[in-house]
Amino acid sequence: MQTDHKIWTPDPDRYDGRMPYRRIGRWGLVLPVISLGLWQNFGDLQPFGVQREVVRAAFDAGITHFDLANNYGPPYGQAEINFGTLLRTDLAPWRDELVISTKAGWDMWPGPYGNGSSRKYLLSSLDRSLERMGLDHVDIFYSHRYDPDTPIDETMGALDQAVRSGKAIYAGISNYPAEETLRATDIARELCTPLIIHQPRYSMFDRRVERDSASAGPCLLDVLADHGMGAIAYSPLHQGLLTDRYLHGIPEGSRASRKGSFDPSWLDGEVLATLNRLHDIARQRDQTLAQLALSWILRDPRMTSVVIGASSVAQLESNVAAVKSLDFSTEELSAISELLPDPGHVLWEDRA
Repeated sequence: MQTDHKIWTPDPDRYDGRMPYRRIGRWGLVLPVISLGLWQNFGDLQPFGVQREVVRAAFDAGITHFDLANNYGPPYGQAEINFGTLLRTDLAPWRDELVISTKAGWDMWPGPYGNGSSRKYLLSSLDRSLERMGLDHVDIFYSHRYDPDTPIDETMGALDQAVRSGKAIYAGISNYPAEETLRATDIARELCTPLIIHQPRYSMFDRRVERDSASAGPCLLDVLADHGMGAIAYSPLHQGLLTDRYLHGIPEGSRASRKGSFDPSWLDGEVLATLNRLHDIARQRDQTLAQLALSWILRDPRMTSVVIGASSVAQLESNVAAVKSLDFSTEELSAISELLPDPGHVLWEDRA
């Protein structure tokens, strides 16, 4: 790994108002409305020098929140290792200006104790994450998923222990349905380590957080608002689908052309037509399609932030520019709504 670099000092104007910050629900902590996620682009497949450039550019732009998980890579754990290197060589003097989060819940190591939401797995994983990053604590530690095979009170007890031990300042959850979120928040409050934030999947093409189509109960966003929790969306660009890159199909070398998290079947004629119509709306707003998609999520005051990935400084800067146009007219919202799946649904489910 290349670590030689010139001495770097962040932009002294990084807090000049370009990046808005929002409070996490009713809690004291604020986040930038755009956070940097290290899921796809901070493992061994991306040159370390590019990773450094992206992280530096993010901090210069006022992005103070860096979002990780134990198995981000590839290989698993490598994103935390690489970010830990950047902390030591670049960001250490500004650690108190950063919000660093990590998660555990999905597959991490072999055997029966490397997956799920048990106390053993969550707390062991947090220890390993701290070792990889060279930290004594993270700011937010998440249970990365609801695990129906583990009692929620065991999972919440593990988050409580993580905070009480000083290894995490705050606790959060990710990928929990609305009903299980209600149960988790009640248990966490009884333990006096309340959950402050939820990280769900949310995009123009995935609107399940806006309504629970499988239940008569409140939607996830309403649950979070009622309990004073924040919400930070991941996959806001729907694995890159909501970008200008796919307006004419699948380009060679794109994520959709490789095996992975992007399903090429999403890009049929109807989806391409929708993307191009959204692109036209974005152009009328002097935005890219990606900027429109990010701004659209942040239109909702219940949303604290969105997590974006970036494989280059240019991509990062383009997406960050979405903060310049966060307001929508009634006419724009109506035109967009006509193109999207109904609240509670995912685009391809509506068309199945």
